[in-house]
Amino acid sequence: MNVVAMHIANGIVDARTSAAFAVVSLVALGFCVMRGRADLDDRLAPMAGLVAAFIFAVQMLNFQVLPGVSGHLLGGALAAVLAGPWVGALCVATVLIVQCLLFADGGLTALGLNVFNMAILGTAAGYLVVAGLLRLLPRTAGGVATTAFIASVVSVVAASQGFVLEYAMGGTTQLSLGTISATMAGVHTLIGIGEGLIAATTVATVAKVRPDLVYALRRFRTAPAVATAGVPA
Repeated sequence: MNVVAMHIANGIVDARTSAAFAVVSLVALGFCVMRGRADLDDRLAPMAGLVAAFIFAVQMLNFQVLPGVSGHLLGGALAAVLAGPWVGALCVATVLIVQCLLFADGGLTALGLNVFNMAILGTAAGYLVVAGLLRLLPRTAGGVATTAFIASVVSVVAASQGFVLEYAMGGTTQLSLGTISATMAGVHTLIGIGEGLIAATTVATVAKVRPDLVYALRRFRTAPAVATAGVPA
């Protein structure tokens, strides 16, 4: 059996839990819209479009992580670094909605679950790591690439554990939660490493050419002064 991580299909989580998370995701996205408006400017608006397009394209490419198990970039940490937490979450959510409606990637009844895990939880976890590390690491292409790599691993694993929570609340089969959690964490750590390499390379490239377009480099100004040279405000 070939398993693609980590879109949830219809029927894996019951209707009540799926509906509850659809409401939670809708409220969270509404909050992101309100907060994201304050961030949008002539630099972030086009970057948001590019981030969404890039994540959409890369998510179509699967890479093997274990026999019978393939994964793809989720994009939460990458979006958080380049577009910020609010706009970044909206970028990932837009990709997930388009994939679900046009390509049947993830179940329609599970759309709220997938948005919560990958767009809300994944982006939030990635951004928290970014916020912590960029206060310690230099604000250089290397520093932000290292941050993107670590944040990607954490983001992907956090998203996988979101599914474990949802399954605990409304799973439709009798499986050990401990086994599910350990399996999801192990597989998604490998996926996170692959995603981290892609995110680090992408962020480093943008930071070298146009550091002013990297949201995280503009947002966190408390990093060591030697690293701020050449990074426009």
